[in-house]
Amino acid sequence: MSPMTLRVLIVDDEALARSRLRTLLGDCHAPAAMVGGEAATADQALALLRHERFDVALLDIHMPGADGMQLAQSLKALATPPAVVFVTAHAGHAVQAFELEAVDYLTKPVRLERLQAALLKAERLAQITRAAEPDGTDEVLVIHDRGRTERVPLSEVLYLKAELKYITVRTAARSHILDGSLSELEAKHAGLFIRIHRNALVARRALRALEKTFDAVDGEGWAVRLQGLDEALLVSRRQLPGVRDAMVEQGRR
Repeated sequence: MSPMTLRVLIVDDEALARSRLRTLLGDCHAPAAMVGGEAATADQALALLRHERFDVALLDIHMPGADGMQLAQSLKALATPPAVVFVTAHAGHAVQAFELEAVDYLTKPVRLERLQAALLKAERLAQITRAAEPDGTDEVLVIHDRGRTERVPLSEVLYLKAELKYITVRTAARSHILDGSLSELEAKHAGLFIRIHRNALVARRALRALEKTFDAVDGEGWAVRLQGLDEALLVSRRQLPGVRDAMVEQGRR
């Protein structure tokens, strides 16, 4: 595999510690690495990771709020999580770190040769991950349910429906429950899904029919039928023009 430049996220509540890691990363050449972002808390890190892709996350453990261990656990919910390298002044968490599938565990002060060794491990993992997604079409939703983790390809999802604090992810075979934001999913995957109602997105490729309905409360309305699904989904008046356009576009393909 050809050499690559690793995009690194530094997560540490101490500015001096982040500065030292930036300097060390600038001296790394095998593999090469660039700082793609910095965060002082787990919440800041997650906000960055929801919108940008990083190959490696260098995580401090003791931070205000959620600690590095909790952050590493949260990263597993991402479709393409970064390789995790813990960078800490405390040596006593190594066993727990590797239980969280960290690629390495560095103690402060970090030496350049140890950082480069950790990045080499992360590089191998990043190359395998990128090779498995050559054109970006194999994106997945990571579903956590009763201690079990399942990766559901977006190409199999027929609709996403917000219900209370969760999202129902419907495929032709079954339903899953996802903890997430419908608006964020819409923004991230606008090319794959179209909003039909304030609480629902449907797969553009699955649009089969748009039909009139009648409800005792709302009166006459509209609903869509999806390929591979028996149930009809209500379309709001506000979203109706966009759904009609999507039906026309789908019919041209």
